Amino acid sequence: MPDLLIRPAEPEESDAVAALYGRSRAAAAMPPGIHTAEEDRSWFGARLRDSEHEVWVGERDGSLLGYALATSTWLDHLFVDPDVQGTGVGGALLDTVKGVRPDGLCLWVFESNTPARAFYERRGFVALERTDGSGNEERSPDVRMAWPGQDPVTFFRRLIDEVDDSLGDLLARRVALTRAVQEVKESRERDAAREREIAERLARLAPELGADRLARIVHAIVTESLDAVRRES
Repeated sequence: MPDLLIRPAEPEESDAVAALYGRSRAAAAMPPGIHTAEEDRSWFGARLRDSEHEVWVGERDGSLLGYALATSTWLDHLFVDPDVQGTGVGGALLDTVKGVRPDGLCLWVFESNTPARAFYERRGFVALERTDGSGNEERSPDVRMAWPGQDPVTFFRRLIDEVDDSLGDLLARRVALTRAVQEVKESRERDAAREREIAERLARLAPELGADRLARIVHAIVTESLDAVRRES
């Protein structure tokens, strides 16, 4: 778009950004918003004044055409006025964010928002995970996407490290619970049927692994947890 200016947003522009968000979201393939316009204005007012977020706007001839809102690792918002979508405003805003976040970043997009997902895929984002929507306000399935930046191996390894840290915490809790249940169980025999039920339940959360692979993982976790507990006694 000729004469398009991308610049940092000013705190006093929070109402205009909130209004653009409302118009753009209403026209997007997204679940309806659940907040009032007044709540949106308050939310944007706080984001444009805190130290955790950066906001860039795209304007032409003084008219606000789009904006992007990001933290150091997440692209929280990228919205373009419905009247100028497809003219390059969104791409210019995204390029700006990438330029100041060369180490990569993630975002969430609603699964139903296929135009937005295609927009990000064309620009190097990859889908990492899908949810049933229970973790967002709209309770609508969404997709976590990531742009791995200039060093994809380092970026993905950082995300893997975050998952591994969570796994370590979960495994420690699993051992503690194994210890507790062993103290109250009448029988010390393993329950193969229950372990299979666990694997099948996990397979609904991680369908790519499937019940058979997860059964082997569950078997190893239970085996090692029991071994750790028994070595203590």
